[in-house]
Amino acid sequence: MDLRWPRRRRWLAGAGALAVLAAGGAAAGTAAATGGGTAVHRSDAMLTGAGGVRLDTSYFTTGGSARRPAVLLGHGFGGSKADVRGQAESLARHGYAVLTWSARGFGSSTGLIGLNAPDGEVADVSRLIDWLAARPDVELDAPGDPRVGVTGVSYGGAVSLLAAGYDRRVDAIAPRETYWNLADALFPNDVYKKLWSGIFFSSGSAALPGSAPKTPPAAGATPADPLCGRFTPALCALYQRVATAGRPDAAARARLEALSPAAVASRIKVPALIVQGQSDSLFTLAQSDAMAMAIRANGAPVAVDWIAGGHDGGDTEDARVDARVTAWFDRYLKGDTGTGTGPAFRVTRTGGLNSTDGSVVLRGADGDSYPGLDGTNAARIALTGRAQRITNPAGGAPPAISAVPGSGAVGELSSLGASLSLDIPGQYARFESAPLPGSTHLTGAPTVTVRVATDAPDAVLFGKLYDVAPGGKEVLPAALAAPVRVPGSRAGSTVTLQLPAVDHDFAAGHRMRLVLATTDLGYASPAAPASVTVSLVSPELTVPIDSDLSDDAAALPWWAWGLPPLALLVAAALLLTGRRRVRPRPADPALAAVPLQITGLSKRYAKSADRYAVRDLSFRVEPGQVLGLLGPNGAGKTTTLRMLMGLIRPDDGEIRVFGEAVRPGAPVLSRLGAFVEGAGFLPHLTGRANLELYWQATGRPPQDAMLAEALQIAGLGEALERAVRTYSQGMRQRLAIAQAMLGLPDLLILDEPTNGLDPPQIREMREVLIRYAAAGRTVIVSSHLLAEVEQSCTHLVVMDRGRLVTAGPVADIVGSADTVLVGVDGEVPQSVVDGIAELPGVATAVREEDGLLAVLDGLTPAQFVAELVRLGVPVARVGPHRRLEDAFLTLIGGSA
Repeated sequence: MDLRWPRRRRWLAGAGALAVLAAGGAAAGTAAATGGGTAVHRSDAMLTGAGGVRLDTSYFTTGGSARRPAVLLGHGFGGSKADVRGQAESLARHGYAVLTWSARGFGSSTGLIGLNAPDGEVADVSRLIDWLAARPDVELDAPGDPRVGVTGVSYGGAVSLLAAGYDRRVDAIAPRETYWNLADALFPNDVYKKLWSGIFFSSGSAALPGSAPKTPPAAGATPADPLCGRFTPALCALYQRVATAGRPDAAARARLEALSPAAVASRIKVPALIVQGQSDSLFTLAQSDAMAMAIRANGAPVAVDWIAGGHDGGDTEDARVDARVTAWFDRYLKGDTGTGTGPAFRVTRTGGLNSTDGSVVLRGADGDSYPGLDGTNAARIALTGRAQRITNPAGGAPPAISAVPGSGAVGELSSLGASLSLDIPGQYARFESAPLPGSTHLTGAPTVTVRVATDAPDAVLFGKLYDVAPGGKEVLPAALAAPVRVPGSRAGSTVTLQLPAVDHDFAAGHRMRLVLATTDLGYASPAAPASVTVSLVSPELTVPIDSDLSDDAAALPWWAWGLPPLALLVAAALLLTGRRRVRPRPADPALAAVPLQITGLSKRYAKSADRYAVRDLSFRVEPGQVLGLLGPNGAGKTTTLRMLMGLIRPDDGEIRVFGEAVRPGAPVLSRLGAFVEGAGFLPHLTGRANLELYWQATGRPPQDAMLAEALQIAGLGEALERAVRTYSQGMRQRLAIAQAMLGLPDLLILDEPTNGLDPPQIREMREVLIRYAAAGRTVIVSSHLLAEVEQSCTHLVVMDRGRLVTAGPVADIVGSADTVLVGVDGEVPQSVVDGIAELPGVATAVREEDGLLAVLDGLTPAQFVAELVRLGVPVARVGPHRRLEDAFLTLIGGSA
């Protein structure tokens, strides 16, 4: 059964280390493979392993009589030697003698699966080393002692560790995505990992699809049980016992610990390249951490590489890791001291999406030493939340969801806002931090101390640390949860919980949310219903940080680095030939927290000395406001916005953004995002690719784009993954607004953002603007849809013919006491309306569909009604004005 998605079937490989191969056998055939230039010769043979088991092997070399180091290459659980053929041929072309084999119970090999039992699979590996020692083309360190390295993924990775612990002839190892203590992996903190264990047992119980018929077991071997498949009876009984009880017993834990590399930790003293997956709920980063610490304590060289994917799926970076394994063996098997083996610690991070094919862009962060799961230092994050009573449901159902095998591709995108996690109301407690003042990059395993009280025999909790964006969307990094079993006590038990080890950047303004749930899809919870009370012992979360890591820069297209120098040349030419030089005004510290202040702003029409597009305009915008900029066509709104963005120069006055004077190219404009008069997109690219390309063109770091947050606020949905040429006008509008939000600017300017949107989309856009400003940012929106402005904006600036008419809170302008709506019976002639407008104490008066709308300037409403009656106006009702549309028409004298 192929439990691994990409090329190597190493998936479930995490239950045991599969080492199988033996000594002495008959050749079954030979073959030659070409590729990469040098021909590789392969010979197949059935070799005899420990206890007479027959092992199906393949031997790869480039021929010749010269001796060379050897490599044993193991496969993942559920696979066979065929899965590693590509890497074997590559190593052979690089000058190694490579031996692959199908572990006992897999492929065409015989025997029963013992999970790397010392007298089973591990002994098989020693037989294979014996066979290599007899080869005339294998380099020897001593008679019977070949120069040999062992590598493999998951099950094959564990066997490399065990081989080094049990056979001193092993010279170097490269275990990948594997376990150190199988009991800790399958029974973490005494909680049964039922989903992975079930997948693992099922894959070893069923017949392998397409495998050759098995040779009957050797004399004295136990026949396969229909319920146990290819497992040994002892392991089958262990699984059935634990699966039935729903929790491990002491005998099961002791048995799996004895089969683990940790059992021979003090004997593993060879150089080890340890590769572990971040998207891996089977063998977590804690397994590789224990592995690295133990081997390093023995004095051996150790390097640690955290890749993006893992047993849950995702990108396992095979090409890069294969190359690094080869370099590791070059250094420690060939003795090539000039070969670089890479950094002591490397972690893969997500750098957005490739704009050409939509794939995830990966980059690395390196360190000169492995910091462990505690990091080189730590941040103390304060959490708040009262004591909370939650329930463990009968039968543990319905369960919460964290990791799902096969969902690793989503785990890679957690930094972009993707998550499959689900918590069931009533089954979890949560504690939350305040918005983070700055970015916090977690690298390692956070810890928190809590108190748990229950009157049940015990309680099982699953700890998770969510990243919560300002809009409320939460993401579970790597989709991992940490289980813990707590003994029952009404008085309560104090537990220090180590949360899952991850590498994740919490952006500024985001919150950390600690969730403690009673259920999880991947684990067994107590079947009996119970209530559990959870509280914080210390309101502090310890977050490990590795400040010594240095990020690799993401690759940019040629134009991203080619255009800036060209732009500099053009700018220099403009400066040298410009008609005047403008000395920048100094910043005003008193306005540093004010998003926008416009003072005396004026702009004449081209080639005109006395015609103004904007004249003597002044207003101020405060943080957290959604300001509506209103006015009829030609009022000067767009001209004002273009001056605000530094696109055109004002003739008089000044604009200050956060205290800095605005001019073309002013640095403060980086805090401003804008969408004015439409946006251009490449139609053949997806919406997401267009956004990525736009941000790359800015030259700013990818992590500063905060793409996930912008997309979550804009709510683009699945259309983001389609080519822009398929978009409706409304979708193009939403994409343009998302582009303006990249980097989550402190001041967002939108010109007619609802153009082309249908009523439901307009409502969603209203919610977008409100959410964006809710985090303390500021939005300026110019729109003709007055009903929407009234619902979404907190403040208004009304312009007419380039001048300011009024400014202030929406409520003050809409519900002004000096604005009166008079209902009349019949029509009022325009001549009468004009006469009313000329009355002393009346500022303006216009006809309305519902009657007459007037702004009073001295008269009281009662006096105004008396004047109307005197003029013969048939007054039916009088009331205060309540609509922005009416107020707007009144303010501009009906000229709209």
